[in-house]
Order: sequence, then C-alpha cells, then structure tokens
Amino acid sequence: RESDIGIGIVRNNQSIIEHAINFYLENFNEHFYFELVRTKRINEELFIHSAVRLAEQYQLPVVASNDVHFLKSSDFEAHEIRVAIHDGNTLEDPSRPKNYSAEQYLRSEQEMCELFSDIPEALENSVEIAKRCNVTIRLGEYFLPKFPTGDMSTEDFLVHKSREGLEERLEFLFPDPEVRKQRRPEYDERLETELTVINQMGFPGYFLIVMEFIQWSKDNDIPVGPGRGSGAGSLVAYALKITDLDPLAFDLLFERFLNPERVSMPDFDVDFCMEKRDLVIDHVADMYGRDAVSQIITFGTMAAKAVIRDVGRVLGHPYGFVDRISKLIPLDPGMTLVKAFEVEPQLQELYDNNEEIKSLIDIARQLEGVTRNAGKHAGGVVISPTKITDFSPIYCDPEGNHPVTQFDKNDVEYAGLVKFDFLGLRTLTIIDWAIKMINERQLREGNKPIDITRIPLDDQASFDLLLKAETTAVFQLESRGMKDLIRRLKPDCFEDMIALVALFRPGPLQSGMVDNFIDRKHGREEVSYPDIKYQHESLKPILEPTYGIILYQEQVMQIAQTLSGYTLGGADLLRRAMGKKKPEEMAKQRSVFKEGAEKQGIDGELSMRIFDLVEKFAGYGFNKSHSAAYALVSYQTLWLKTHYPAEFMAAVMTADMDNTDKIVGLVDECLRMGLKVNPPDINSGLYHFHVNDKGEIVYGIGAIKGVGEGPIEAIVEARNSGGYFKNIFELCARTDMKKINRRVLEKLTMAGAFDKLGPHRAAILHSINDAMQAADQYAKAQDIGQEDMFGVLAEEPEQVEHAYAAVPELPDQVLLDGEREALGLYLTGHPVTQYLKELNRYTGGLRISEASPTGWGKTVTFAGIVTDARTRITKKGKKIGLFTLDDRSGRIDGMLFAESLENFGHLLVKDKILIVTGQVSNDDFNGGFKMSVRDIVDLKDARTKYVKGLSITLTESEANQAILQRLQQLLEPYRHGSVPVSLYYHRDDSVVRIQFGTTWRVIPEDALIIELKTLIGIDRI
Repeated sequence: RESDIGIGIVRNNQSIIEHAINFYLENFNEHFYFELVRTKRINEELFIHSAVRLAEQYQLPVVASNDVHFLKSSDFEAHEIRVAIHDGNTLEDPSRPKNYSAEQYLRSEQEMCELFSDIPEALENSVEIAKRCNVTIRLGEYFLPKFPTGDMSTEDFLVHKSREGLEERLEFLFPDPEVRKQRRPEYDERLETELTVINQMGFPGYFLIVMEFIQWSKDNDIPVGPGRGSGAGSLVAYALKITDLDPLAFDLLFERFLNPERVSMPDFDVDFCMEKRDLVIDHVADMYGRDAVSQIITFGTMAAKAVIRDVGRVLGHPYGFVDRISKLIPLDPGMTLVKAFEVEPQLQELYDNNEEIKSLIDIARQLEGVTRNAGKHAGGVVISPTKITDFSPIYCDPEGNHPVTQFDKNDVEYAGLVKFDFLGLRTLTIIDWAIKMINERQLREGNKPIDITRIPLDDQASFDLLLKAETTAVFQLESRGMKDLIRRLKPDCFEDMIALVALFRPGPLQSGMVDNFIDRKHGREEVSYPDIKYQHESLKPILEPTYGIILYQEQVMQIAQTLSGYTLGGADLLRRAMGKKKPEEMAKQRSVFKEGAEKQGIDGELSMRIFDLVEKFAGYGFNKSHSAAYALVSYQTLWLKTHYPAEFMAAVMTADMDNTDKIVGLVDECLRMGLKVNPPDINSGLYHFHVNDKGEIVYGIGAIKGVGEGPIEAIVEARNSGGYFKNIFELCARTDMKKINRRVLEKLTMAGAFDKLGPHRAAILHSINDAMQAADQYAKAQDIGQEDMFGVLAEEPEQVEHAYAAVPELPDQVLLDGEREALGLYLTGHPVTQYLKELNRYTGGLRISEASPTGWGKTVTFAGIVTDARTRITKKGKKIGLFTLDDRSGRIDGMLFAESLENFGHLLVKDKILIVTGQVSNDDFNGGFKMSVRDIVDLKDARTKYVKGLSITLTESEANQAILQRLQQLLEPYRHGSVPVSLYYHRDDSVVRIQFGTTWRVIPEDALIIELKTLIGIDRI
C-alpha cells in the first residue's frame, strides 16, 4: 500500500507500476511476491483488487500478512501514544498522521483464514515462504577475523611477538644488565603462563588484532591510553604494547582479566584521543573490509519518570497535573513504576481515587521499558571474519558515517561477534597537545623531546603539588570532594594515587573505609592484616600497600589464594560470588574456604572471621588494574602541570574552548599559578590556546565568540602568505573580505586580537568602516589593474597610523564589558578585582570556584558581578528571578522565588556587584551548580551593614590645603550617613588619628570610594 507499486496503484500511474515490477523481477525473480494486508486502513481494498489483477497479469504470487505492530488489539491505544511521543504530537491534534489501525495485532491462524477466505492462495504462500526460511544459528561460539601471521600459526606468532616485546620492556624497566638478569625469571614465568592460557582458550588472534590497531595508532601520532579496566593486569598485553603499565610492579592479576576457569571473551577497553578515534575505526575497516566492521547499536528505553511525563503530555493533561505524579517517583537508578508504588503510598492512593491518573499510569505501565530511540554505543566495534550481515542485521546511523549493528552489545556477542571498545578520552588529547607545545620549545632550546611514557613515577615536585591539593585540571583529581580527600590522605607516592582513585567512590566513602585508610596511613590507627582481632601474617605482603585495608578486588583474590589455596581463577569466581551475594553459592564457598585454610594449617574459626571481613569489603573492592592505569594518566597530567604549567593549562583550555564557564575557572587557576594569560593576538596567535616564547599563554583565537572558523582561516591564510599585519587597514586589504564582515572585526577588536595593530581599541573600532572601504577600493583597483596605491601606504606605517580615528580610549568598564561579550569572560581585568579584599570580608574568602552542594538548612555566601539577569514565568504561572554571578574564579546561576524575588528583585541589575547568600545544589542541566537565593545585598548596603568605619591615610607632605579642601568636597554629598570617617595623619614616625564628627558620617556609595581612591590611592582608603 505504501510501496512504490502501491503509490502507482493509488495514483493510477501505470508507468510507475511497470517500472517497479520489472525492477523487482529482475533482482528477485521467483522470490518476488505481492503482499496483501487487510487492517481497515485507507486504500487497502483498492490496492488488493489491483494487486490481484497485476499478479495474474505478470504471473506473480501473492502473500497475506497483517503488518503487525502490537500483540493484542487492546494495545492499539498504547501504540498510538508511543508513536505520538516519538513524533511530538498529542492524541487530540487534528493534524496528527493516523497511519495505524487497531487491526494490526498478531492475528490467530483462524482469523487470518477468515480474513482471506476469498484469496486462499495468499495464505498458502505464507507457508511456502516460511519453509524457505531455513537457518541454523550457532550460539556459544566466537568468530574472529584471520590475523595475518605469514607462515607461522596464530599461536606461535603471538608467542614470538610477546617474547620479543618483553625483551624490549625489560631493557627499559631494568637498564642495568645485572638487575635485569635477576628479575627476568619472574617475568618469563608469568609471560609463559599467560601465553599458555591465552592459546588454550583460543584467543591469540584477539590479542594480535588489538596489538595491531594500537601500534598503528601510535605510529600515526594518535594518542592511546596506558590501559583501562582489567586488561592492564596482563603481562602479554604489556609486552605487546597494548598497555603501558608493568603489572608485576603493582601486583595486577592476569586472572582478573582472563580466567581459565570461566570461559569468556577477553575485553580490552582502549582509550584513544577524542579527535582521532574515528581514524582508528577507519583503519580497522580498511584492514578487515568495510563490510566486516561495524559499530554497535544502543536502545534508549522509556523509564518510569519520563514515561509518565510523555504519556501525560500526549493525553493533553496540564503540566502541573503530570508533574505532581512524576515527582512522586524517586530518582533512584533503575527505578520502575512497580518499585515506585512500593515506596510511595501516595501513588497508590492517587491511582485508586482518580480515574484520569489510573488511565495515565495504566498506559505508562504498558510503555515502560519499551524502546524509545536508537543510538550508537560509545565505543563498541565488532570485526567479523566475513560480512557483518552474516551475523547481524545492520543499519546506517543518522550521520551515515559507519554501519551500525541492529543487535545490541549483548545480542551481538550471542551471535558470535567479538566486541572491541574504541573509547575517546579527552585527557589523552590534552596530554598530546601539551607535549607537542613542550617539544616545540625543547627543539628551539636545543633540548631533548619529552616522552610522557618515560617520566619517573616518583617525582617529588609533582607530589609536593599533589599534597597541596592544587589539582584543578588534573585528570580525576580536580573535584572539590577529591581535593578534600587529598588534603586528608596526603598521598606521597604513586601507590597512594592508585588508592585515591579506588577510595573516591560512594561505597568506600559511606562505609567508613576511607577514614580507616587515612587513620592507618598517618598512624592514628594500628595497621593490621586485615583486622586487629582477626589477622594473619601471610596477608601482610598483600595488604601492606593499603595499610591492611582490603581495597582492591585483586586483594580479595590473593587472600583466597594465600589463605585457602584457591587458584587465582577459582579466587576470581569467589570474588564474583561475593559480589552477587547468592546465599547458596556463598554457603558453598565458605565451606571450600574453611577446608582450604585448614589444609594450610590455619584455624577454622580465624579463617571464617577473615572470610566474613573479605566478603564485607568485596562489595566495595575496586579493580586495581583499572585504578592503576587511570592513576597513571592522572600522574601524567599532574607531572605536566608541575613542570610545564603554561603548556598544560593552554592545552586544557583548548579542550574546553566551547565551555566558557570552564574557561573562567581555568583562567583564574592560571592567575593563581602565576601564569600570564594574554588576549588573543591576530599576528602571533593560533586557533587554539598556545604558549609564546616568553612562557605566557596566548588566548586561542578560535575561542572568540561569534567569529567562527571561516573568518579566522581567511585571516591566518593572509598572515601566513604575507607576514604579520601592521595595522587594521593592511589586514583588510590582504584578507578575503568576502569571508569577513564588520561584526567579526568588531569582535576581534574587543577581544584584544588587534591590540598590536593600532593605538588602542577605541581607535581601531572607529576605523573599521574606513579600513573595509579602503580594502574594497583596493580590491576593485586590483581587478582593473590600477596602481597599488594601498601598497605604497603600507610601506610607510607612520602614514597609516594617522589614518586611525582620533578618539579617546575606552573607559575601563566599557573595555572589560567588550571583552566579556567577545570572550565570554573578563581577561585583562575584572570589575570584582578592585573590591576583592573588601568582598572577602563579607564572604569569608569563599570563591564561586569552590562551590559545592550545601547540607540541609545550611547556606553559603558569594560575591560577584551580575553578568545576566532576567525574570521568567514558570509553567505553573509563577514568576522567578534568574541571574548569573561572576567573581572571576567562576560563575554560578542564581534563582529567586516568590518572597525572595519580591524583596531583592530590584537588585538584579546587570554589572551590579552583589553579595548573595543561599543554598547550593547540583545543576543537572549544565553539570555545574546552581543557587537558591535567600538574601542579597549590594555594596552600599553591605558597607552600611558590616563596615565599622571609613579610614583615610595622609602623610605630612600630602595634607596640604588643596587636598583637604578636595577631600571635604568629596565627602559633602554623602554626609549624614551611618559610617564614621577617620583620618590617619602620618608625620615622621608618629601617627595621629582624627575622628570626624557624627555629622560627617557618610553613606558608603561606590562612587565616593572610587573618587577617594583616585585622589589619595587604592591602598590608602
């Protein structure tokens, strides 16, 4: 009916019909059928009559179907609502397409026979088609592409490459031949053990495939992470350069990755640079064939809270009605409507007493868990030995870049395909950018390039920075909570950094494990293995790195092996069982553990006590392999921040160029570190942030708002071909002005990018029109071959200088406002800076960058300038005030409701400095924080409320008649206020305090303070 033939029938267009039939016959021969459907939809019978006639004419078979979209006829309403949710319609919308009917359910054989009793052959042919569909699906097997190994078997090739790689690794780890000779046996033994397991389990090809695309990435300047997940525990992976962390040095276990007693596919998760990850996927597709490589689908489903809102909207219920029901459903992960009814009695009450709510929830229950949309797995890629379509159906994602399996990650593995995870990690991109900038400098200065994979892991300067918790922009260690943990833990070695990553999780933080760990490290609690009452000396080597705390999953396995004689494979099964907490399985494992311990000569009661402790902590245990690999990335960024702070921070800001709020905090961190951040420079600047020869960070031209890549590329192209620009006139003449408009030039000017091209920003701004006109005339002259008059001018810079408009410089505030508009932040200064010392008195020194959620009933105070203010009417019809506060260290969005808006709404004025008190919570929308405001005061009211007095300091030489008279003139308009005024008169070594009378008490307006500071000096008021 909706096919090309169906359209031809409805339109009575014989040409379309004949063309379509001939095409299908040519491609499908006897496999081409006319489908007949009777579901009471428009034009169906017209199509059936015509199709039967055409089938007779062309000698084609017909087949009956029912175009099934739901199981039962009663599901039709839920299906219609699902379609409306997808299309963004409501059921009552008269323009809503009605493409389905209640007849599209799964009919019984009897119903189909009755429906097509007049065309029996259509039913018979459906059986014939079913008979043709013979396929045997092989499950429980894995299919990998053949890796090219020349004349060697895959197994032998893996052994060869692993031994070869280990030799290279050992030379790096132990440069001294004697030390290498001593350490070699344990590495050789571990390598051979792993190789035996890998080959026996049939996975040598898997390791070789991963080895190849990682080596290709490194050879092609694509950053690869040192490891991720349990794969970092494999020495074979380390030897093949799949990972970059020595597993023996950190007690990482191969069996945690690949367990010979539990057959399952190995699973390397590999991190790549965010920008170049797709190049690796393209390489794999080129190597194994594009029809053999595919990314993996994901399905978004309708969750409990969302499905209530979606169904309510489609049914046309008011927002408040739906919102009331939705808010009763807890936000807990994995929440379902069934669970919500169990924990929230009010839901059941509403369901029982309100028919509309009952109807809404009943439909929501039908749709809960149903697929809402299709997406693409974050990193999953499958590589097939033949075409992907031999194992899975595929479709093209909306971008059309790569095919995507229609089986999700679980089903695709059931079908026998092996998943490889190609994940993007932004930090690798940052490290890569930083290293490139550093090595450019190293080259200029005649020094050796830096290799981030060969830095020492015991650098004291890096740990000194870590101990101070100065970890903003350091991978994994930059959150406020992590900084608090660092201050308490005082990590002073790499092993402590591994523990940091494992400790900073809800389980350890809530269980008290973190407190025990810290107290033991600092000698406030006795170290025991694992408990003061129940310990065994054989556990000391396992638990000593974590001060006797069972922190890692690998420690659970090692304890079972040491205390009870488990194999590491069996110990991994025990660890899994402890995580699942199945009573029957745990009872069995307790018995095995006790029996094994007794064979080792360990008391049964002691072994059971330790078993209980292990079981308790196993639930909190973290994968040490993953923790160690990611701690290495954290350490690399910490090392870069310590030794090359400018290059590192420039790379971090480049990565966050599109996130102005992040840039604000990062610029503040640069200033705290003593780094200078210069405005963008059109002559020496780059699209990204970079570091100049003086070690100063230059703002990225690409981070200027509202400019775009096109205009920047045009200007840089002109600069690269003709050298630095001397002035705005020459820039316009040499650049393709078809790609640039006045607004772009104004943005670049206000951002400071043209500061070196003219006397000041005001002059450049007022000369843009003249420069553009001159460039236009120059272009026209070039077109008709006239003398290059502008070229003559350009050779005499002093004459061009005179072409600039003679206008005064911009006031400081106007200049800063322009910067904020162009860059999204204040760069060369900040309105708050001059008040910072005073504002700290009101806030206790708390900065916005230090914001974190406040506890129940607690408030915090921030001070800053209002960069945006507005009011909004909510869907409930209530008015709220919204504003953004900026104190240079960061920004926070504030909200005022009801009474607060009435009391303080008049203060929400752009560019006004305010002191704001309220409660802070997480902002799920932007990932930062937001503030519910309870109190606001401006500077004048804060001074009136908090300031004890205004003191003015004068020396003997300054206290002349003119100054005193001017002082009186300034104070006069502000008299009869509440703030007392004192004059401190310095003469030789003595100071005299003169207290002004009560009639000279002043109103502390900002204008007065500025005038006084201008007259006498900033630090004298």
